[in-house]
Amino acid sequence: MRPLCSLCAGLCALVLLSHSAAEAQPAVPLRQAADQHTYLPSAALKQWLPSWLRFSGEERVRLEGFSGNGFLPNADDAYLLSRLRLNLAIVPAGWMKFHFQAEDSRVAGKNLKPNAPPFQDTFDLRLAFVELGDTERNHCSLRFGRQELNLGEERLIGSSDWINTPRSFDAARVSLRQGKYRLDLFAASPVVLHDGDVGDHVPGNNIHGLYGGLDNVVPQAKIEPYLFWRLNQRQKTEAGTTGNLDFTVAGIRWVGKLPNGFDYSFEAAREQGSLGTDRIAAWAGHWLVGYAMPARWKSRLLAEFNYATGDSDAKDGRRQTFDQLFASGHEKYGLADQVGWKNIVHGRTGVEWRPATKWLATTKFGGYWLADPHDALYNSSGTALLRSAAGTAGRFVGTELDGSVTYVYSKQLKIGGGLGHLFAAGFLHRVASGKGYSYPYLALTATL
Repeated sequence: MRPLCSLCAGLCALVLLSHSAAEAQPAVPLRQAADQHTYLPSAALKQWLPSWLRFSGEERVRLEGFSGNGFLPNADDAYLLSRLRLNLAIVPAGWMKFHFQAEDSRVAGKNLKPNAPPFQDTFDLRLAFVELGDTERNHCSLRFGRQELNLGEERLIGSSDWINTPRSFDAARVSLRQGKYRLDLFAASPVVLHDGDVGDHVPGNNIHGLYGGLDNVVPQAKIEPYLFWRLNQRQKTEAGTTGNLDFTVAGIRWVGKLPNGFDYSFEAAREQGSLGTDRIAAWAGHWLVGYAMPARWKSRLLAEFNYATGDSDAKDGRRQTFDQLFASGHEKYGLADQVGWKNIVHGRTGVEWRPATKWLATTKFGGYWLADPHDALYNSSGTALLRSAAGTAGRFVGTELDGSVTYVYSKQLKIGGGLGHLFAAGFLHRVASGKGYSYPYLALTATL
């Protein structure tokens, strides 16, 4: 418990520092001050290298911990995560680029041994792809090899960069662009990491898809329809036999701005298909409205609602729990990451504000209910945490209060901290001890 207390004390110090810095008047403009503190080794190295060869890197260190793991007492931990990335780009021609990224991820001081993903010590070739054309500018381009797939807000497909060993895919991706219209076509398999060995994909575990975009067809809006096809082999059915997973996900994401400082975001997806003899039918939705206040600190108020179906009967051959696929789940439904986009009803409100140019602070509060009381509570990675198969534990999970602060010291250095606490309610009191869950962190990211 003592390491966790130290972490919370450090977080409080960061918040106090942010308040002091906001009141201080710098002697030079903030942008100029940032430039004075910026030194990028990669920029210095660039002066000595041929123009077709580029190096860059990033080091991230995060001290984090938790209390109330599994919503049980005396289940605390605090540990240090570090992640070093080294990037190499070879650009023999404007239309051809080769990208490589080596990543070394380490964890120190963790109580639970051996370390399970994503807390394993790994060294991996995370990215290795060739890009023909420019995926953001050219009418047609291709990326082939090990790469990231980050689509929309990454609620279904993303690299999950927050974790220490983020996701990559062995994939082929074609990008088509014409004025206001765009379309990405891809075939991919997620990479599985192994200690002491380069990660590899598992044959038969695939995600294919079409991801479209219509920019400003509706004024000040972006509309993104999509269709995914998910395949996997030798999965367990509700009857306990094995079968192949085969289902589609049809959805749309719509974000935009309205007059008088309002903005909005909407996403909905429906899943249909089969796993062996089981039939799949599930859906999920996300709705958000924001309002930029005309205030000195450039505040933005927000209110959002999230829903994802659950399964009322785990033995009837109908799978109704929404599958969030390969989501980047951090902070989508709470900073503590104890809730994912599966079997959940979630409402949240909050405020974001900038007390100074280089500072961003957020505060959010929300509540959770199970969509179906017979199904489980799932965390941000989609793992089932707790379940009442009889459905007698109720639906109300609890409430969560989050706060975070980010300070951009320069182009090279960013510092942040946050604290999320989930207050346990009826469901957690009946299926566990009802202990609340806390997650504090302090992070530093340096661009090399």
